Amino acid sequence: MLENIGYSSMFSILSHLLFIGLAWWALQSLNIEKFFRANRVAQARLLYIMLAIAIGSTVSNFFLDYFIWSNQITYIFQ
Repeated sequence: MLENIGYSSMFSILSHLLFIGLAWWALQSLNIEKFFRANRVAQARLLYIMLAIAIGSTVSNFFLDYFIWSNQITYIFQ
């Protein structure tokens, strides 16, 4: 039982990191520098990081929920 929780936790962590990285990569394609003030590079980077975390964790939660629900659907037929 605890072994499954450990694997689930590791899978969730890796999923979140993967999707945060993909969100960061996707955000790099946007050209939104014109919306930032001059000499505010640190704040712009922080905003990129926060957006990547928000988007990545949301997408990861969706896929993790979908994975859990697809595994639980077999209980309908028992």
